[in-house]
Amino acid sequence: MENLIFSLEATMPIFFTMVMGYVFRHMGLMETSFVNKLNKFVFNAALPALLFCDLSEAEFTKVWNGKFVLFCAVATCICIVISMGVSCLWKDKAIQGEFVQGAYRSSAAILGIAFIQNIYGDSGMAPLMIIASVPIYNIMAVVVLSFLKPDRGSMDLALVKKTLKGIITNPIILGIVIGVIWSAFKLPRPNVLMKTANNLGVLATPLGLMAMGAAFDEKKAFARLKPALTASAMKLVGWCAIFLPMAIALGFRDQELTAILVMLGSATTVSCYIMARNMGHDGVLSSSIVMITTFCSAFTLTGWLCLFRTLGML
Repeated sequence: MENLIFSLEATMPIFFTMVMGYVFRHMGLMETSFVNKLNKFVFNAALPALLFCDLSEAEFTKVWNGKFVLFCAVATCICIVISMGVSCLWKDKAIQGEFVQGAYRSSAAILGIAFIQNIYGDSGMAPLMIIASVPIYNIMAVVVLSFLKPDRGSMDLALVKKTLKGIITNPIILGIVIGVIWSAFKLPRPNVLMKTANNLGVLATPLGLMAMGAAFDEKKAFARLKPALTASAMKLVGWCAIFLPMAIALGFRDQELTAILVMLGSATTVSCYIMARNMGHDGVLSSSIVMITTFCSAFTLTGWLCLFRTLGML
């Protein structure tokens, strides 16, 4: 019950913040032009700042475990490949990019750390899980959304060059690269710099959630309910069912197993919607997946935790 209450307290505010955006739109407080500008601001400024803060402050060397990092990275890559395969089953090819991203990309950095801290009192193996998975999440999201745009033409050299340029100059990629370099070389983190970056970064989640809720289109969402439910099931149940037994067989327990559980089975991150909207997709499928997984993850994560605690592995 304690785990369920914590899970609800961690996920329900996120869900209700999305609902607030939806209500604000119908009250006339958030018009379409404003929502579009808000998405652009979060994508180009707030989200890169958040990623920079998360990665630059992480103490990777103190808890380094090569076997754990390799497992997280490989599992993430396999999830992406399977998601791409499943996306080919949909007749509407315009939703492929959003489906792939929504099916594999977790809210590991934000909800994940909070979840692990609540159980163990510190971030534990979360920093290593983040360095193994989050860069792959974001880099592959840019690649997938770039190559699987709804209005994509035939693959030629010009399209490849344009896509690669977009990937290299993507604000999300730049935020990750700068953050990792900052941490790896232990560059100084003056209070003025970090507080300013944090002030910008903390805006990413609430503004992104409200923009998502404001842009939510009920008619389109119900029309794409099947792919949304499929991606949500893969995100919350499928990956855990596949990879957690492997993790256990490899000897991962306690904080390591919890970090892997969060990586595989936490809600789809709001960044999916922000990136999809800013890279030529309508974002409806992304918002549906985020809403479904956010609401349901409180119960599925708690269920996984209870199972592994009963088995004496946590």
